[in-house]
Amino acid sequence: MSLLERLNNDMKQAMKNKEKDRLSVIRMIKASLQNEAIKLGKQELTADEELTILSREVKQRRDSLHEFENAGRQDLVEKIETELTYVNIYMPEQLSEEEIEEIVKETVSEVNATSKADMGKVMGTLMPKVKGKADGALVNKLVQKYLS
Repeated sequence: MSLLERLNNDMKQAMKNKEKDRLSVIRMIKASLQNEAIKLGKQELTADEELTILSREVKQRRDSLHEFENAGRQDLVEKIETELTYVNIYMPEQLSEEEIEEIVKETVSEVNATSKADMGKVMGTLMPKVKGKADGALVNKLVQKYLS
């Protein structure tokens, strides 16, 4: 079942169950997918493109969450946390820190990186391997740890 089909089914279910928050998030995700398809001039997006959009949605919400926490807006923090929960349902299972660390070690040795000057080379090879399965900030931190 494609992501769009799954979203449509979940949207129908959310309407039947009168889950306004869930319905709103599903509609936002669908709109993002449709906007990207229009932008790229395609009828359907590939799974990789869908994953990119979902990752973007998660990142936007995490950034908003951080900003609202700093501003002391607990009402908005709760709303964003709820949205994040619903978006994460459609994301692939996230890798643990240990799994990411193992992939970082393999990639560092694969590209023969020795210093922080090789950071771009490592990240360029590493990010496609963990796309959608790991937080970019955590990956960046682990790469810096192994290159220092």
